[in-house]
Amino acid sequence: MSNTFRTGTIALAVSMALGTVSAYAAEGDKTKAEDVEKIVVVGSRGAPRSVNDSPVPIDLIGSEELKRGGNTNMLELLKGTVPSFNVHENPISDAASLVKPANLRGLSSDSTLILVNGKRRHKASVIAMLGGGINDGAQGSDISVIPSSALKQVEILRDGAAAQYGSDAIAGVMNFVLRDDAEGGSLTARYGSYYEGDGDTMEVSGNVGMPLTKDGFVNLSFQYKNSDATSRSVQRPDAAGFIAEGVSGVGNPAQVWGSPEVNDDITIFANVGLDLGNNNEAYMFGNFSERDVRGGFYYRNPHTRGGVYSNDDGASLLIGDIAQAAGDARTCQPVAITTGNVITQDDYIANVTNDENCFAFNEILPGGFTPNFGGNIVDTAITMGTRGELDNGVMYDVSGSVGMNESSYVIYNTVNPSLGLDTPRDFNPGKHTQLEKTFNVDFSKDIDVDMFDNLMVAGGYEWHAESFEVTAGNVESYEAGPYTDQGFGIGSNGFPGFKPESAGVFSRQNYALYVDVEAQITQDFLIGTAVRYEDYSSFGSTTNYKVTGQYNITDDFSLRGSISTGFRAPTVGQANYSNVQTELKEGKLVDTALLPATNPIAVQLGAQELTPEESFSHTLGVVWTIGDVFITLDYYNIVVEDRVSKSDSYTLTDADRDALKAAGVANVDSINGVSFFTNDFDTTTSGIDLISNYATEVFDGDATFSLAYNYNKTEVDRYTDVTGDFKVSRLENDLPNHRATATWSQSWDQVSFLLRGNYYGEYQGVHVDYDATAITGDAAITLDAEVSYFINDSFTVSLGAQNLLDQQATEIDIPGGAIPNNNWGGKYYETSPFGFNGGFYYVKASYNF
Repeated sequence: MSNTFRTGTIALAVSMALGTVSAYAAEGDKTKAEDVEKIVVVGSRGAPRSVNDSPVPIDLIGSEELKRGGNTNMLELLKGTVPSFNVHENPISDAASLVKPANLRGLSSDSTLILVNGKRRHKASVIAMLGGGINDGAQGSDISVIPSSALKQVEILRDGAAAQYGSDAIAGVMNFVLRDDAEGGSLTARYGSYYEGDGDTMEVSGNVGMPLTKDGFVNLSFQYKNSDATSRSVQRPDAAGFIAEGVSGVGNPAQVWGSPEVNDDITIFANVGLDLGNNNEAYMFGNFSERDVRGGFYYRNPHTRGGVYSNDDGASLLIGDIAQAAGDARTCQPVAITTGNVITQDDYIANVTNDENCFAFNEILPGGFTPNFGGNIVDTAITMGTRGELDNGVMYDVSGSVGMNESSYVIYNTVNPSLGLDTPRDFNPGKHTQLEKTFNVDFSKDIDVDMFDNLMVAGGYEWHAESFEVTAGNVESYEAGPYTDQGFGIGSNGFPGFKPESAGVFSRQNYALYVDVEAQITQDFLIGTAVRYEDYSSFGSTTNYKVTGQYNITDDFSLRGSISTGFRAPTVGQANYSNVQTELKEGKLVDTALLPATNPIAVQLGAQELTPEESFSHTLGVVWTIGDVFITLDYYNIVVEDRVSKSDSYTLTDADRDALKAAGVANVDSINGVSFFTNDFDTTTSGIDLISNYATEVFDGDATFSLAYNYNKTEVDRYTDVTGDFKVSRLENDLPNHRATATWSQSWDQVSFLLRGNYYGEYQGVHVDYDATAITGDAAITLDAEVSYFINDSFTVSLGAQNLLDQQATEIDIPGGAIPNNNWGGKYYETSPFGFNGGFYYVKASYNF
């Protein structure tokens, strides 16, 4: 296959995706082809990450930089390279520990559109119910399944792009470009561990390129890894008290704050292309990924846990009466909890231990219990299409995609209290499946107009179908057992299973028509416009526009900017999902039901049907070249109205319960709290991105220096009690306003090294969502380093470390005596922007062929 043709067609797909259709080059136009490569194809180390002749800011991260990032998890790689990209560890966060949400420019994870080879990527099936404030209720794509070994480059458009690609592109666009080599390959083995001696990670990855006849290629990549869990915990005081009282079965620590265990994490990516002749090409790419994840949950106190051990906060024991469950009169006597070990009390021994008709969960779980939450994640996708040039010079790209993400949940070491002592200990609460289908037809053409140096017109049609399926769990995970009426909780404690009445497939379709026009008015002045009309089967239509421009004041200095509107449609999952999860409310564990906005209980509390978020953004920047130094500076402002998020948790009043019962709503008494999705608040996000690169020779070797800085601030302009003051504080303050990286990359014939410094500004320290006085986490600097030795042309060994000096996160210190610092077993605030696990070292060996 002609490399020039392949480069050009990729350039067309990417430039159309980003709304910056460049001077596309046909095979015979070598000059234009070289220009395209500068814009789209990032070469090796040292190439600028931001394109200098684009009217909007784009970061280009090449494969060499990805290989040397020190972490093969794509989320962590991007966090270490792009200052406006943030990821939290999210310990004890329900499904958010299975698929970690990420933030670009301080907006939720589903405000960034994800592309692979310029095509829309499907969303994950996980909705982040405990998403750390910013991501509460977000449903974004799972980019952690994309291995660095499969990538040629990553392109990050730091600008709204809804007028080109529709929903989800409010914060920007990330395009993951797969490798297209037709020969050669690599194999890498890697082992790493945290300085604390946990979190061991073992990984094998590889890539191979093969010809597909003489005119095509097949490029295959894989990654297989396992990661142990980490623990940055201290013993909870209540658990320590039970141990001192001789209570058996209490763990040390009883509750773990750390990263989850990940097993059998396998990903396979394929990228295929075939030259059909006459400047036409067929292509196909896709993936299969699967992993098992298991993380921690909150400790269940054997004296106070509601619905299991006590229903009056530990004043008396919750005792089950077997005869009463069978329809006879109750005979079991109450037991007041008066000591630190209730099972040693005389009245417990007389009324529970020695009475076969009576039981308490202290009999089988005297030390309480700590559930583990996890699941199996399967992600797969395939895209097929053809692109090229028609006889009239019109470039075309026709493609179809299908993507699926499935999360099968498991909760271990818990109980369904309503089943009594016969309860299972492990449950399958059900699964979620996100399925998306997309069909695209894109056209573009260079038009000769005397008044312009160049005029490119592009347009197209997109059809998109999305479904969210809820599969019921096993019966024991949701059923109301015989002890329900005695006050015992229903379903697997911590994450009850999905009931059959909640199961089903929820779907919608939408189509879009769009056009992009880009005119090179003069050699120094470029202007582009884009308009997109989109119609949804669920809530109607929307039209969005974008205007971009760039003016070269000199050969080395130019101004650029954009104005655009955008939107984000609430996902089908957000509009229809319901479940019960355990969360902390005013320092206590409560079971809270998340309900669709159309559910009668949610409506009773004021919920309304979801509508799309709407945005308006503008940017203004400069591109400056001073000798060998390349600099971009961009200001951005993003206003988002009617943002979709999970509401604060409401406690149902007696009047609420009576009204709901009168309306025929079942099981009202079993619900402690209620939350729902809502369009309740508006935000303004503004900031500055500064990026600078410099390549030179140092110490008789090649050196590249880069500096990237981001200032980002989000302000909540409108909200009500549905969102609440604490959620607003989290939206505005959890992420640091200041973030920067400085990198030195150096290479000689047989040795190379990379040294990166990361600066994280002050942030709001949050522990277990405790709504107390705002706490400021300390600013910090971490260092990453890697040294590689090239044994020969094929073998390379490397030694490296992330957080080389083991910079620790801010330790929990809640002022005013509100709660003890380690009341919930955490050691560090989980909002730490650089994580809380400390230093991580690794060794790896690579073989290239």
